[in-house]
Amino acid sequence: MQAKKLARIAVALTLSAGTVAALAQVTVGGAPMFANKDIIDNAVNSKDHTTLVAAVKAAGLVDTLKGAGPFTVFAPTNTAFSALPAGTVDTLLKPENKGQLSKVLTYHVVPGKIDAASLMKQIEAGGGKAMLKTASGGTLTATASGKTVSVMDESGGTSKVTIADVNQSNGVIHVVDKVLLPK
Repeated sequence: MQAKKLARIAVALTLSAGTVAALAQVTVGGAPMFANKDIIDNAVNSKDHTTLVAAVKAAGLVDTLKGAGPFTVFAPTNTAFSALPAGTVDTLLKPENKGQLSKVLTYHVVPGKIDAASLMKQIEAGGGKAMLKTASGGTLTATASGKTVSVMDESGGTSKVTIADVNQSNGVIHVVDKVLLPK
């Protein structure tokens, strides 16, 4: 009888591990990203996005990005933030700069869910460019060279998508290697 119970437990654990593995299709910053979790619940586990998470908290955008969405987020890594001029991140994180920080962060968010295939179709339909209206009211320009997608901000800064299609329950994240800045 005890052996049967142990066998059932082993089967249940195997099925649970299989379910978890199926849900975690992509790893970002050493952490599995689960399609059944929202943008914030996944981002907090990525060691490559601690600066982004701190900035989202400082800007008061956690509830927004936990909302129904859907959202497409071009998520800069810690390395992207550290490439900004010295002191920029510290200045943006100050309470008196919350509005400016919010504008920079929402410039990385496009309403709706735009996966890589949809983005490539938009780029092709646009003659090599897709114009993306951001949540902050600005515009990002996406282009492709082969399978590499680049996103250009209004100031001419360009970021490459390094990990695409990190699906979330409320949208999709595309990891980028530079911080995009509005005009």
